[in-house]
Amino acid sequence: MNRRDFIKQASLASTAMFLPKFVSGFNLIDSAVATGKKLVIIQLSGGNDGLNTVVPFRNDIYFQKRPSLAQQKSSLIGITDDIGFHESLVAHSDLYHNGELCVVNNVGYPNPNRSHFRATDIWHTASSANEYLQSGWVGRYLDATKSNSTAAIEVDDTLSLLLKGEQTDGIATKNPQLFFRTTQEPYFKKVVQHHDDSHLSEHNLGYLYKTMVTASNSAKYLYETSKTYTSKIEYPKNEFAKQLKQVAQFINSGLQTKVYYTSLGGFDTHANQINKQKRLLSVYDEAMAAFIKDLKQQDSFKDTLIMTFSEFGRRVQQNAANGTDHGTANQVFLIGKQLKKQGFYNPMPNLSNLDENGDIQFDVDFRKIYASILNNWLDVDATKVMRSSFTDIKIV
Repeated sequence: MNRRDFIKQASLASTAMFLPKFVSGFNLIDSAVATGKKLVIIQLSGGNDGLNTVVPFRNDIYFQKRPSLAQQKSSLIGITDDIGFHESLVAHSDLYHNGELCVVNNVGYPNPNRSHFRATDIWHTASSANEYLQSGWVGRYLDATKSNSTAAIEVDDTLSLLLKGEQTDGIATKNPQLFFRTTQEPYFKKVVQHHDDSHLSEHNLGYLYKTMVTASNSAKYLYETSKTYTSKIEYPKNEFAKQLKQVAQFINSGLQTKVYYTSLGGFDTHANQINKQKRLLSVYDEAMAAFIKDLKQQDSFKDTLIMTFSEFGRRVQQNAANGTDHGTANQVFLIGKQLKKQGFYNPMPNLSNLDENGDIQFDVDFRKIYASILNNWLDVDATKVMRSSFTDIKIV
């Protein structure tokens, strides 16, 4: 293939395959991380209102600050004498009573940022508020374990910073069959067949060749492995449930991926929050119920840890539009069979001791949760992944 033909074909392929998303080695996952535990990360994007998710229904300040937004005890799912789950969290209340849920309250970091984009970057990169990193903590996990890209998958069309490493990136795909089919198109196969020619040494062409060859290898592996399992569980008919069904297919087929990432958006509830949050939490909870049932049916739930977070919580005081504005600290849910701490990890927010902006004060740095997961679940030294040392709080 001559240079002109290659550039023509590669430009078509890069458009079809979101070329920058599929860089690094893809052949087979590193044997050191090819067995055992899986981590599923779920982001409730937009800033879920944690105070109306896990509700202190006996707290007078809660009702004073939220005269029309406060959740009444009668509508909640009772958890303790003082705390209730939002009525939409039926499956999560079952998980709680089964000892399969840990709620970590007041999770945040110093000098919190209230921008969706910046706050998400901070959570994705495990950076400080004034630190700007170009790699995500899951991406650096790939680097530290010398894994290739199939070790981390985002069920989406584009790859988030979370899964971008310094040497290796994860994979973004919603549909492994479509991903594989694209690599079988004539222009793509023609390029791959010529990956040993002399142009491989040229910087730009070598990059394109390597990218397309490795994309072809990973697509084949994902498709041929994941197609061996078809779920018999009925999932809700929405995009988030479809994402979780795909994750379950990956896990239950024996795919040797270690980390999965999905997200559910819409939680930026500045106005008319009550119905919006109720609907979104129902979408989240019902999809999670089907997902966990799917994993349990195949006996893979015992080796799966699920972490749900939001980039920030909401302001304690409701606003004039019957909504809440961007806040700071929030809860994190950890779900699994092998939790060392079940139920509530720490007390509910202290609403009589808010910060100077009227926000919940954090008392658990989110990076301590990451350190616990890295050390005790993913079996890698957290200091090799995190940019600083953080106390392992040993939740798992």
